[in-house]
Amino acid sequence: MSKHVLTAVAWPYANGPRHIGHVAGFGVPSDVFARFQRMSGNKVLMVSGTDEHGTPLLVQAEKEGVGVQELADRYNRVIVEDLAGLGLSYDLFTRTTTRNHYAVVQELFRGLNDNGYMVRQTTTGAISPSTGRTLPDRFIEGTCPLCGATDARGDQCDNCGNQLDPADLIDPRSKINGETPDFVETEHFMLDLPAVAEALETWLTSRDGWRPNVLKFSLNLLKDMRPRAMSRDIDWGVPIPIEGWQDNNAKKLYVWFDAVIGYLSASIEWAWRSGKPEAWRDWWSDPEALSYYFMGKDNITFHSQIWPGELLGYAGKGAHGGEAGEFGELNLPTEVVSSEFLTMSGSKFSSSKGVVIYVRDFLEEFGPDALRYFISVAGPENMDTDFTWDEFVRRINTELANGWGNLVNRTVSMAHKNFGEIPAAGEFTAEDTDLLDDAAAAFDTVADCLENSRFKAGLAEAMRIVDRANQYIAAQEPWKLAKDDALRERLATVLHTALQVVSDANTLLTPYLPFSAQQVFETLGGTGVWAAQPTVVEVTDDSPRTPVGVGLPAEGRSYPVIMGDYDSQQAVWRRTPLTPGTPLSKPSPLFTKLDPELAETGPSWAPVE
Repeated sequence: MSKHVLTAVAWPYANGPRHIGHVAGFGVPSDVFARFQRMSGNKVLMVSGTDEHGTPLLVQAEKEGVGVQELADRYNRVIVEDLAGLGLSYDLFTRTTTRNHYAVVQELFRGLNDNGYMVRQTTTGAISPSTGRTLPDRFIEGTCPLCGATDARGDQCDNCGNQLDPADLIDPRSKINGETPDFVETEHFMLDLPAVAEALETWLTSRDGWRPNVLKFSLNLLKDMRPRAMSRDIDWGVPIPIEGWQDNNAKKLYVWFDAVIGYLSASIEWAWRSGKPEAWRDWWSDPEALSYYFMGKDNITFHSQIWPGELLGYAGKGAHGGEAGEFGELNLPTEVVSSEFLTMSGSKFSSSKGVVIYVRDFLEEFGPDALRYFISVAGPENMDTDFTWDEFVRRINTELANGWGNLVNRTVSMAHKNFGEIPAAGEFTAEDTDLLDDAAAAFDTVADCLENSRFKAGLAEAMRIVDRANQYIAAQEPWKLAKDDALRERLATVLHTALQVVSDANTLLTPYLPFSAQQVFETLGGTGVWAAQPTVVEVTDDSPRTPVGVGLPAEGRSYPVIMGDYDSQQAVWRRTPLTPGTPLSKPSPLFTKLDPELAETGPSWAPVE
């Protein structure tokens, strides 16, 4: 039976182009998952967009000497083009500076406030002495007062997992310029997390099958639950829709309050852009619907604590009670799928520190499937993983080019040369049926892996079938069979068997390698779209919802989004029996081997130091 599956993907900041560390955490894993779910017959809604509020964009705009909206517009377009180029199959990739997003965020805030889960409190805020600008929690580092880690952030310590306030840090310093922040009293709206702590604990302890690192971190958050500020002293963000606050341009909603609501606002935007204004409820209101959130490990707290807390409070499910607002009771995440960090020479990828390989540079030189493969097979699924050019070259040459690419090329080439078409099989031997049965069984094995977000294991099983097929061809020696006319039926059977397993392996690899999967499909005589790709569409900000407050996005602005027609693709998660007599053409190489020297030097735009 078909299921509704929400694939909610972390929102990249629009303060610069994305590097491969970013897409290793949120991009490729979510797309592999979404493509598999669609192939399995489920109804997928994959949403995200660029996160365009908060101090990071103000700081970058100041560095570049441009207005913050101009900066956001520029990098929004760059990111859209890069993610579409990587083949990330979003149903909608939008942005947070839309009128629709502002209105949806304000509805969530009003509902939380009406139910008593937003409380006004005078607290201590961090100010830059040199600029007078508020410093967000994540822009302050220092020593953790609980475990002594020297690189704790103002919102949490990744070492011990505890929630912090910037004023808690020992020797706090600004990440922007290293200065010691001033702490001043200021009034803010706080999300009353203690009031939903019991409901959060009930939900978290009922989670089954989460990655152990994610669940352990999330459960640790319950130990020190405290109210958390959901507004900021800043003039760039979503206005606070409360009388006496909505016209105060010096205070806005916290960027992380509005960013996680983007999953909902993007779903709503997708629905009305698709001509079905209420269709989003199939993924958000149906208790049988599933929702999976993809991100890097530094964002776990916002998805397993803040966002569920907002949803519970909006529905009146905490200690204060209350009634659900206009949107009704909304589904909590089925799973928070968090990856660790992809590092480079042991350091976390960081544009500001110059430790970076940009997605665009990578795509231009190596294409999307090479990056998708490397992230899937050697990425930071359960632990931090170091990217090296040596490992990249080895993986691409030995596994993609010599393994998968060679299997496709030599199998189709021999069938084309000897028959010109997919030959009909004669009587199968035990060796033939053993391989065919193994390939057929792999569909369930890989499916189980992908259902449970074990992407490496799924890819390893698919590549095991590739290896077995190569071993089969080596053992059957069809090039020798071709020399004896008396063995022509056996040659046809061997090549039919090998071609069927190539087709099977291509299906298993389609979520990982959608571009080359289309090429293999066509090489086997297929026509039409096997694996659909996203498209960039220019749209107008013409939301039917009306936000309130000052500093609203201008009506009628145009901006690019990623969308796609994925329902019409032919890819399905099962064996597709080959049709004997289907014409074959001489294949072209699927993957080009990389120069071994690249392993030692790296490319000119990211040289090995």
